[in-house]
Amino acid sequence: MMEGMKTIQLRRYTLVDGEYEAFVAWWLTTMRALRADAGFTVEFAYGVPETNEFVWAVSAEGDEEAFLAREKTYLESDARTAVFDGLPQRVAVYDIRFATAY
Repeated sequence: MMEGMKTIQLRRYTLVDGEYEAFVAWWLTTMRALRADAGFTVEFAYGVPETNEFVWAVSAEGDEEAFLAREKTYLESDARTAVFDGLPQRVAVYDIRFATAY
């Protein structure tokens, strides 16, 4: 791994009608800390309430393989399970891809 290398994942969501405000409130109070505790950095987050869109980027040190290994651990963690327990489905469409910086 190159020194200082990081991988960025762009996450674009279309939220379920009527869930935008609840999702954003939950995301702001929960997701940044949850991802940080798992070794990720939230690079940015933007929303478009009129179209129920929420776009954010999360990064981690290392290459894509290292990111995926860290994400696997995060997805299987008890902490992640706990914050999603009992939540209604608020994301209708997920578009998640790795981004390249230029």
